[in-house]
Amino acid sequence: MTITKAIILSAGQGSRLLPLTRDVPKCMIDFNGRTLISWQIAALVANGVTDIVVVTGFRTERVEDHALQLYRETGARIRCVFNPFFQVADNLGTCWIVREEMDRDFIILNGDTIVSDEIVAKLIAGTQDAITVTVDVKSDYDDDDMKVNRDDSGRLHHIGKRLLPPDTNAESIGMLAFTGEGPAIFRNQIDQMMRTPEGVERWYLRAIDIIAKGNRVGTVSIEGLEWQEVDFHQDVEAAKALTAKWVAEGRYGQ
Repeated sequence: MTITKAIILSAGQGSRLLPLTRDVPKCMIDFNGRTLISWQIAALVANGVTDIVVVTGFRTERVEDHALQLYRETGARIRCVFNPFFQVADNLGTCWIVREEMDRDFIILNGDTIVSDEIVAKLIAGTQDAITVTVDVKSDYDDDDMKVNRDDSGRLHHIGKRLLPPDTNAESIGMLAFTGEGPAIFRNQIDQMMRTPEGVERWYLRAIDIIAKGNRVGTVSIEGLEWQEVDFHQDVEAAKALTAKWVAEGRYGQ
């Protein structure tokens, strides 16, 4: 399996990180010499993903300028698509804005999740279904985790923050692969949901939950591999520690 395209959802401000994100988009926070989005792009490019679309919103000019810099540094084709509705729509709306870019096999990645190159490689290698969700497995899950219920074959049955503990056996890390018919299935579901009054209030993983009711949605476990979501101030410190380790290892040419 080869996937060369990715979409990074980076429209939000990251209000839970205020005052850190008062004037700086979350994806532009520096972690040991690289921005969050730079760490993401490095992991993608290391796996041959060189056509990258970044959906922007808050302080879009800063992200656009930075994307040009990253293009010069990596050689990857990095393009920005501005979401003018980022303040009033959740990330389903962000996906809708960029739906025309879902024209072939691609990876989607939340703009607040730092992943290692090994995780990207494992997702690409493990993708066997039209839609594949990257999941981690832990002993306990909190209220903010995007919880997953999957069976022994790896098929996802439900995904959402409100899953009860007995029904939860994995967590989505906010990175999915769409291959074959997957992009068209996802585009159609997004379009249907955005035509409803509550569409602007939805997360795009709600679309995956609905799709899973009638289609096989696969999962790939990255248990034991390194990643960090950056949602709260304590996450910033954890991400700094993780990326400091990667810098010490000389990862991505650092």
